Amino acid sequence: MDNWDNSIGRVALRSGTVQRVPPAIGPPVATEPAVVVGSAVVAGSPVVAEPEVVAESPAHTGPPVVRGSEYAMLMRRVRQAGLLERRVRYYVWVAGFAAAAWLAGWVAFVLVGDSWWQLAVAVALAVVFPQFAFLGHDAGHRQIFRTRRANHLFGLIAGNLAIGVSIGWWTSNHNRHHAHPNTEDADPDIMGVLAHSDGRARAGRGLRRLIFRYQAWLFFPMLLLEGWSLHGASAKAVASWDIRDRFWEGALLGAHALGYLIVVFGVLSPVKAVVFIAVQQGLFGLYMGCTFAPNHKGMAVLTPGESADFLRRQVLTSRNVRGGRFTDIALGGLNYQIEHHLFPAMPRPSLRRARPLVARFCAERGVPYCETGLLDSYSQALRHLNAVGKATWPAEPEPVAAGAPKQPGA
Repeated sequence: MDNWDNSIGRVALRSGTVQRVPPAIGPPVATEPAVVVGSAVVAGSPVVAEPEVVAESPAHTGPPVVRGSEYAMLMRRVRQAGLLERRVRYYVWVAGFAAAAWLAGWVAFVLVGDSWWQLAVAVALAVVFPQFAFLGHDAGHRQIFRTRRANHLFGLIAGNLAIGVSIGWWTSNHNRHHAHPNTEDADPDIMGVLAHSDGRARAGRGLRRLIFRYQAWLFFPMLLLEGWSLHGASAKAVASWDIRDRFWEGALLGAHALGYLIVVFGVLSPVKAVVFIAVQQGLFGLYMGCTFAPNHKGMAVLTPGESADFLRRQVLTSRNVRGGRFTDIALGGLNYQIEHHLFPAMPRPSLRRARPLVARFCAERGVPYCETGLLDSYSQALRHLNAVGKATWPAEPEPVAAGAPKQPGA
């Protein structure tokens, strides 16, 4: 489905699958939300209010699987295909290449010295940093190792130390997104600087309303600040949240920041150092934002009182991006957003194999499955942001019919 209409998702959500429930979302929490599956506790998963919960294997970190539910049938197909099995060897290779590129980038930085050619190094490192963000993302979903501890330690190295993004902050924030995708007042990813619904756009005041009005034009320029936003949110979380391993979170974030600044200002003159940091961090944020933009923007937006079964809630609010192996690498596997949301613990290399299985399952049940090209995904997202931004403009007066009597005082 190339030309996705937001109304398609709304109609599908209202066609007998939506139930009104009171909103149940609070402030960010340090620990991952958990649900009880049989006698086990599975972290990072939304609760599906259905009877007859079936116990799952330790590898399962999706919602409680219900005997006879559509999601349970899909889960069985996925498990039978072996798509939830860990792919540690794959991650060893990916992490090895990322570490080699990271190290090569900083060695090149030292060798180039105090030169404006360092801007080329800044661009290269801006491409390398997101690869560690993708690895931290996968570790946060426990895609890499079987134990929570091993994934968390890996995330501390890939996130906090390598690129200065807190794995504890990201995991808490991202789990809320997965539990309530595109749900206003519940999904933190749509409650930031942009408006995704007419109601929120109209409620904006002052500078916020001005940003909402021109958000389609401001979107890509604002992504240049995304890297700083990630660092700032990480530092704030470590300072004020009761997150796990708080000491090591803070120590590794501090080690990254201190080492980064010492190396940059130790090699470059002050002016070149500031320009290098601005370029490297700006392009890092732009890369990250361009990776996330196609996933949900322009898809169905739910209100706090709406809820649907897990399968439809995840599929109708997500969009896949077509492409080959290069796209898979460049987007860190997040181009298979539908499969990722249905099976958060599925290892990255298995998402491509899961795609035809999920698409066929959705077709069998008449569930819209949105997939398009990368450029078209940006076009859809920008058209949606522009349409929402128009809600901030003053309403145009209705034309007066010719010969109509004038109102008093006109």
